[in-house]
Amino acid sequence: MTVYRRVLLKLSGEALMGEDAFGINPSAIGSIVEDIGEVQQMGVQLAIVIGGGNIFRGVALGASGMDRATADYMGMMATIMNAMALQDAMINAGIQARVQSALKVEQVVEPYIRPKAMRYLDEGKIVIFAAGTGNPFFTTDTAAALRGSEMGAEVVLKATKVDGVYSADPKKDPKAVRYSKISFDDALARNLQIMDATAFALCRDQGLPIRVFSISRPGALKRAVSGEDEGTLVHA
Repeated sequence: MTVYRRVLLKLSGEALMGEDAFGINPSAIGSIVEDIGEVQQMGVQLAIVIGGGNIFRGVALGASGMDRATADYMGMMATIMNAMALQDAMINAGIQARVQSALKVEQVVEPYIRPKAMRYLDEGKIVIFAAGTGNPFFTTDTAAALRGSEMGAEVVLKATKVDGVYSADPKKDPKAVRYSKISFDDALARNLQIMDATAFALCRDQGLPIRVFSISRPGALKRAVSGEDEGTLVHA
């Protein structure tokens, strides 16, 4: 049983790598599509914002000398490649999916049009949002908060490699404790890096909760939309 009607899944590009150093791992993307199919069968309307870090990391190159805006635009194009790969895997699995891009590349994917995206969701299709916000200097976390708000999502599901938000880095501190729930204000007071500041502020202002969980845990996405104690829920 699901507690949400419509959700926004923030999927990092790294989630598509699996155990590889870069690129798209067929086994990893297949596992993600299987999880998405289970959630769709539960009647949940699912929109996805996808990153591009497995192909190109604009922030890092921007810091190393490349013009930051140029690097960010290149990163946006990497997200389009990931979105197309994810859509293709979904179609092969019998799942209807549409890609909408904040950058206009109409020969390959359609542009972002809010009413059309909402209609797709109402029709039971998965909508994959690519190219972030379409603007440099904004992360795909911010795109997830923005699209989640625009689509009327009830929660942003931030899929990561870590199974929630911890009091400290669990890789460095064996005494680190995972929070089951934490408020936006407490997360700010404890300086927990859940999303970038712009994305976090937008979710807080819109009253849009965030659930942080590990996409690599079998069945984690299904448990997250079912409202189970999966990962960490950040709430008002």
